[in-house]
Parts: sequence; structure tokens; C-alpha cells
Amino acid sequence: MGSIDTGWAREQGTAFGAERANRVARNAVTSMNVMAAARDYTRMRTYHDTYGVSIKRTGDVTNQRQSGRCWMFSAFNVARAATMDLLDVDSFEFSQAFGMFYDKLEKANAMLDHVIALVDRPDNDRELDHVLEWGMSDGGYYFEAMDLIAKWGLVPKDVMPETACSKSSSEMDAQLDRLLRRAAADIRRAHRAGAGAEELAAKKDACMADVYRMLSVCLGEPPATFDLEVKVGKKAKVDAAKLTPILPEDAPEKDGVADGKDAAGEKDVDKDARMLLRDADITPREFAERYVPFDPNDYVQLVCMPGASRPWKTAWHVLLEEPMVGGTPNRFLNMPQEVLEQAAIASLKAGVPVGMDADVMQEFPRHIEDFPGVLATDGLDLEGLFGVGLKMSREDMLDVRETSLTHAMTFQGVELDDAGEPVAWRVENSWGKDSCKDGYLYMSADWFRTYGGAVTVMRKFVPEDVLELWDKAEAVDVEPWDGVATALGVRS
Repeated sequence: MGSIDTGWAREQGTAFGAERANRVARNAVTSMNVMAAARDYTRMRTYHDTYGVSIKRTGDVTNQRQSGRCWMFSAFNVARAATMDLLDVDSFEFSQAFGMFYDKLEKANAMLDHVIALVDRPDNDRELDHVLEWGMSDGGYYFEAMDLIAKWGLVPKDVMPETACSKSSSEMDAQLDRLLRRAAADIRRAHRAGAGAEELAAKKDACMADVYRMLSVCLGEPPATFDLEVKVGKKAKVDAAKLTPILPEDAPEKDGVADGKDAAGEKDVDKDARMLLRDADITPREFAERYVPFDPNDYVQLVCMPGASRPWKTAWHVLLEEPMVGGTPNRFLNMPQEVLEQAAIASLKAGVPVGMDADVMQEFPRHIEDFPGVLATDGLDLEGLFGVGLKMSREDMLDVRETSLTHAMTFQGVELDDAGEPVAWRVENSWGKDSCKDGYLYMSADWFRTYGGAVTVMRKFVPEDVLELWDKAEAVDVEPWDGVATALGVRS
């Protein structure tokens, strides 16, 4: 142990300047930044975004803007696939502002419950600190979105569109944090003065009314009911009584008949017939029940976290991380990577997209012009650029907190080799259609094995032995600051 010797630093500087490779690297990085200077042109141009397994209908690329709602966008992008199939449309989008409203409302309620439960703790208590620091953050997981759908329902995006605060949430979040922390201080002060449980609950109720008011100002009031009006295709599997044609109806010539009837005089429905679905005065839950035909509880969340301290077949539950009181307890089942991959492949082959999580900014040349959407472990020569060793195993990275699941996206396709193993994944992002390559990423299998590590799939695509573990294995509780929780991306 000791301080840096100034003479040593001068020697390092002289040695650096004497090497031509160092000077070239310095000039490149200082002019174009690290990723652009490190990109391997020869390797990058070999990646092709063609996939032997690809979801036919993916919908328009969504955009979370400057908010931490990737988990909600990913989950809603999975859920909308069932709606698009039901309505026979190529795109549909749920309102993420509606989901955000109730997510924040639920988080505020859970945060204040934690504050009351921890009211006897000192001000510097670690659990209390975590609740006050992260209780109202934008972050979350797939199961949280599913709980919101089950409890509050969904609405189409045009029923509750994005606002300035949903697109860029930091200013709203700052005021919500202020409001909740003010209430926390009031609750703790009242407790020290001898207030009982009823008085503390009353203070919570008053704050929750203020939270609802603030959310309504920032996001607009969520609709109690609305009139659904949407164009659907001829194969829409909905109540026929709620369908009307959009005039003028097409009457194409068929078999010499141009009056919209076939040769037998029967009405012929054109393949491009335009129909309007009208369902008046429905609630968000009724919309979800009628037009989002999937079970929000019918999924398994698999993660791959190798390491001696993270044994396979372990189920984890992260404490203080349920944003909905009475909601689904968080649960993550640790399995080898091939289990995650094969479950995802089975889902994609069946036409069902897959929610996934990864450390998306690792080895990601997001802002370069020629290869902006490629995630591959050999696409950047960072070690050659700097002349230092940077490679690490996934196990080592998890041990020293170098990687965690920071971003949720959606698998929409996969390229397989002759053995049925993944070569590359087609990934739908939520940064808008102008980001990456038309809103999508090419993710090599090796990159996902190194920096990925979570998929959420329907139960029917998971092997029976894994399902049994998911259903029966007793979950190990971990603190939100534990290394496992960090790896899972808690409040990242």
C-alpha cells in the first residue's frame, strides 16, 4: 500500500508516447469516442439480420423515451401479440401512460406501508434507506406489469396517450419523491410523539390522495370507462354484433361478377374488407378480458446466474421489492443458460414473443453510424484499442458486480444452427423506430450468454422438471443490496 510516485507517473507518460500504437489509439478515441474507434469493421459486416424463426406480426416499434419503463414496454409488447392476433391487425399499442399511472400509485402505497412497518427503525437504517431511495423509481419487472394488467386492466394508447411527464419522467419523479419523503418524515415524527396505528394510517391515506392528484396532473386522469373504436381485419375473433363495415364497401370482380357476390349469388367478403369494432362504455379491465386473450399469471421467470454462491435450481425472492401490496411475490429461478435458450426458442417457434433482460450497454456501439444495432462479443476490439486485458467470464463479472440486468426488451426471432442451437436473436427494443436498426437489435448468441441472463416465458414452453422447481422450490430471501439482487438489476 502506498501513494502514487510522481516519478513513476512521468515514466508511464514517456513510455506511452513512445509507442506508435498508443498514439494512433489516442487520436482515434479522442476524436470519435471509444465504441466507434473500437468497432471491428471486418467482423461487423458479417452480421446479417435474417432469422429462420421470426414472429410474423410484431407491431410498430415503441418508444419509452426518457423514462425507466423498459420492463413495462417489454411486457406490453409481449401481451399485444395476442391482441393483434385476435383483432387480425398488424399493429396495436397499449397505453403505457395508463400503466405508469397505476404503477406509481401502487408503488406509493407500498412505500408508505414500508415506512410505517419500519417506523421504529433509526434514521440510518439500511432497509429504510432503500425504501426511501428507490420506492418511487420507474424501474420494475415483467411480473409487475402482469399484476397491473390483472388488477387495473389496459387501454389502447389513444385512450390515454403519452404526456410530457411519461416521456421524460425525472421531473415528475422528483416531486413524487419529495411528496412521499415528506409524508415519511411526518409519519416518523408522529410516531415519536406517540401516535397510534390509526393516526399513522390516516396520514398515509392523506398522502395517497395527494399522490393521485399529482399523477393526474402529470399523466392525466385514467379513464374509468371508454368507447373502443378500432379497425380490425376480416379474421377478427370478436363479437360480430360489435362489427360494422367501413363504407364504401369494396365489391371486387370475381368470376365475372362485380356486385360483391360470387357465382352462386352468395355474399363474398373481400380479403381486405374494412371493419370497425365498436364496444362502448367498457372498463379497462373489461377491455383486457375481452381483447387481450392471455393469462397474465401464466409465465415463468428464468435467470442464468452462474457461480459458487449462486447454485443452479435456486429460486430467489428479493425483499422490499413488491411494488403492489398483495401482488405477485417476485420470483427468479436460476437455471443453466441452455434452459433459458430452449424455452425461448420453443416460444418463438409457436409464434409467441419472449420478454428478456440484459446488460444492454455492454459492448454496444449504439451511436456509430454504420453498425448501430449489433450486439456481439467480437464486434469491438476494445483490448486491442487500449492494449489492456478486459475479458471476463460471466461468473467473475457477477461476483464483482460488473454486470447486471439493466434493460428489458423482447425476443421476436432467432437464427438457429443445424443442431438447433441459437446463433443470433432478433430483439425488439423500446427506443423508437429510428434507434439502432429500425428499432431492432441483432444480438449474437454469445453476447446474450455473456451479458443476458433472463427470459420470461409461458409455462407451456418450459420443461416439466423446471416447472416443478418453479412451482415448489422454496425461495431464498435476499436483501435488495445483496449481490444476487444487484445481478438481477434491482432498481438499476
